[in-house]
Amino acid sequence: MDKFLYLTDQNENTEHSFIGPLFEKYLGKHLEVDIMYFSKTSDKFEIKNKNHFIMPLKHKHDIINELDRNKIYIGKYKYVFVRNHTAILKEVINVKHEYNFILGYRLSFPKRIAKLQKDEANNKKSFFDVISNKVKTFSEANLINQCDIFLPTSRQMRDDYLKSVKTRTFIIPSAIDPEVLHENIQHDGIEKRFFYAGTLDKLREFETILEAFCLVDPTQFKLMISTKDPEYAQTMIEKYPDIKENIELYNANNKAQLLDLIAKADVGLASLPDIVLFNSSTPMKVLDYYSSAVPCLMTKNENNASIFEDNYSAWMCEFDKNAIKDKIEEIVSLSKEEVSKVGIQGQNRLLDIRNYKRIADDLVHQLNIL
Repeated sequence: MDKFLYLTDQNENTEHSFIGPLFEKYLGKHLEVDIMYFSKTSDKFEIKNKNHFIMPLKHKHDIINELDRNKIYIGKYKYVFVRNHTAILKEVINVKHEYNFILGYRLSFPKRIAKLQKDEANNKKSFFDVISNKVKTFSEANLINQCDIFLPTSRQMRDDYLKSVKTRTFIIPSAIDPEVLHENIQHDGIEKRFFYAGTLDKLREFETILEAFCLVDPTQFKLMISTKDPEYAQTMIEKYPDIKENIELYNANNKAQLLDLIAKADVGLASLPDIVLFNSSTPMKVLDYYSSAVPCLMTKNENNASIFEDNYSAWMCEFDKNAIKDKIEEIVSLSKEEVSKVGIQGQNRLLDIRNYKRIADDLVHQLNIL
């Protein structure tokens, strides 16, 4: 089989719930895939599981030479892909003329834009930050245009942030693994259990969702929250004493724990502010919810509407406390069977258009025609 090298920006200990299924499991059925991760703790280059290259972080600006020193020659690969890291991409481009590999660039999430908008939400954005971002975006687009293929999470992400990119584009969205689905565990309570997974900060305006729940009969719901910053969450919850007793706070340490919690919920929450950053792709939490056939309440935007149908495979509304309140009340009025049906229909929809096996098969087809 042809050899494929994926140079990631990820730490070796990070849960690779996207990279593992798509690149290693399913793309690995077509190509001999090697994946490079970084280590913040090791000073020595290692090879784990035969195809995981663990690169000490101190070598992040000298990737190719360090691979060479360990007898991993980039010229032996037919495909070399870089994930998110433009400095690594530039290094690979500098040697591309020496070899005959096909070069791809994967943009999973516009982290720099996210930081800029987060700083704006916290009143920390400066004029210098805006100018710096424009310069870096121009440079990034120029590098991508020297690649053979560009793989953003959505076409909207490319159009919103990298309009000048002309390279062939193949969309790789968040998806679910058709071989790893989880049973939805029905609880005994009469209330509907809502679940929110992920970051809580000013940019996400989670207070809007809490304000919506304050307008709903508290006997009708429980709200489960799993976040990496439970102290921030607890401080936020204290501001809403009327629903405090209805909220259960968790800190899932890994994806397995998170999926166990999600499986016990009735409805997932993915309502986010109507801004370009959140509208350009499907949050990973949505895929986690539907892996357990847990239907989702999400923001009504073009991206979500292109995948799901309101009141059939998901629920959608504007990001407004009254609109969210109305949808919550609509959901709690449904029977458990009606709620579960929406989850199953949503999961089936994702299995049709957003599953890693199909994406990997389509990617191989795109690579074969380059």
